[in-house]
Amino acid sequence: MSFDPDDVQRALRKAWSLSTASKWTADNPAAGQCNVTSLLIHELFGGDLLKTPLPAADHFYNRIGGTRYDFTASQFDQPIAYMDILTDRADAEQGATGDQLAELRAAFQRHRPQSG
Repeated sequence: MSFDPDDVQRALRKAWSLSTASKWTADNPAAGQCNVTSLLIHELFGGDLLKTPLPAADHFYNRIGGTRYDFTASQFDQPIAYMDILTDRADAEQGATGDQLAELRAAFQRHRPQSG
């Protein structure tokens, strides 16, 4: 599967739901999606799992080919002062269930363009 960040972002916005994160709302679909999204992107495209501590909780995202990709940054009102702390799947899995990851994986595959 080829990595096109714009295609990935569009597919994620359609794939996120209350089934993939309990904080999801129609007005803020990225809310609460960082753990499950970073896990899926890592699973499909490799790279590194990164986190930045925020007041409410750690925020998870990815680095692929040396570039940071935070597909859930839109959930925040303020820019993030990224720390890019290298982490692992076990850390990110603390904020996402297996069912949420399975739901996001299936929905992402449905919404992703099939070219590539």
